Amino acid sequence: MSRSTHIEVTVQWGDCDPADIVFFPNFNRWMDASSQSFFIQCGLPRWRELENTRGIVGTPLLEINTKFYKPATYGDALVVHTHVQEWRPKVFIQHHRIVRGELLLCEGWETRAFVQRVDGRLKAIAVPEDLKALCV
Repeated sequence: MSRSTHIEVTVQWGDCDPADIVFFPNFNRWMDASSQSFFIQCGLPRWRELENTRGIVGTPLLEINTKFYKPATYGDALVVHTHVQEWRPKVFIQHHRIVRGELLLCEGWETRAFVQRVDGRLKAIAVPEDLKALCV
């Protein structure tokens, strides 16, 4: 397993649908923000710097799976906990847990890859061992 990080989110009125519950894509937006924050909290440079120094553009999504358990509404204080559940040679699986207090509202798994631009296209590369070492 890897380090675990978290971000805090306060649900805004605009995050909710007409039933006053969080519109489901916002959970995925917060997981994506937590994914990027995970790498920053682990000490990786920002993607722009990694692209300039090593050609690594970032870690785009390849697959996502989300389970919803309980709703949230505006004014709720949420915490998104993130860690890498599994490291593979070219991809990794991030696991996110979104909680309100101790109550699990949602969890998601994202398959991502480190990528570089090759001939104008994005191409997955082997997970850089030095960057992985910062995250475990």
